[in-house]
Amino acid sequence: MKLILALAALLLVAPAAQAAPGLALYTLDCGLIRQADADVFADDGAYKGQAKELIVPCYLIRHPKGDLLWETGVPQAIADLPGGKGPEGVEVKRKLTDQLKQLGLAPADIEYLSVSHSHFDHIGNGGLFAKSTWIVHARERAHAFRPTARADKTTFGHYAALESAKTITFDGEAAYDVFGDGSVQIVPTPGHTPGHTVLLVQLEKAGPVLLTGDMWHIAESRPARRVPRFNTNRADTLASMSKVETLAKSTGARVVLEHAQADFDALPKFPEPLD
Repeated sequence: MKLILALAALLLVAPAAQAAPGLALYTLDCGLIRQADADVFADDGAYKGQAKELIVPCYLIRHPKGDLLWETGVPQAIADLPGGKGPEGVEVKRKLTDQLKQLGLAPADIEYLSVSHSHFDHIGNGGLFAKSTWIVHARERAHAFRPTARADKTTFGHYAALESAKTITFDGEAAYDVFGDGSVQIVPTPGHTPGHTVLLVQLEKAGPVLLTGDMWHIAESRPARRVPRFNTNRADTLASMSKVETLAKSTGARVVLEHAQADFDALPKFPEPLD
């Protein structure tokens, strides 16, 4: 059974997976969420009454064929509030656009945009990149523009402009090969949201890296296979956890839990890249 699962995971990733010379991954600080009670992050009650801090990163993948921004963080306008502090424990110390400017980039220079899913801390600056080509799973695009999402006035306006952006959608369970050479692949992992995805990046020196979106918010959740209370489908979440673990094992990828401070700190400090 384990061999079958491993082979299935490999088949769902583009066959010519290899590093592209010159490929680099930059980790940007796109906010912080202080959760006074982290109970929502496990439906078994494991975090009830516990305070947790979740780092919110964005990632810039620079490829010879163009730049891909993976995740956009919480709305950067929070940085303009006193102390860079917004409602519900959200903080922004540095604007995403200011960090891109350090690399000589403006939002209009980013060729491709993709996010693991459409929650506010991942798509919160999406509207700034409406001139980019948005790559999104068909189920997640539908989820992002469903009536309930449109009615959320605190979040929807920050990414509404993406509705008219040039868009590439893909469907099913197979990975989407961003640059056509297997070096950067968006892998469907539904459950947290209907079209949640993770990103597999094949770096020349550092090797494969898996950016796992919200597969796990808290480090302890990974070995315990804990499912957040607000996930859209528990069974799909568990299946996607197994898919990611199998993919990580078969590729030897470094698994990055995006909200885990230790994983964030272990990556090169911006503006230094991982290559």
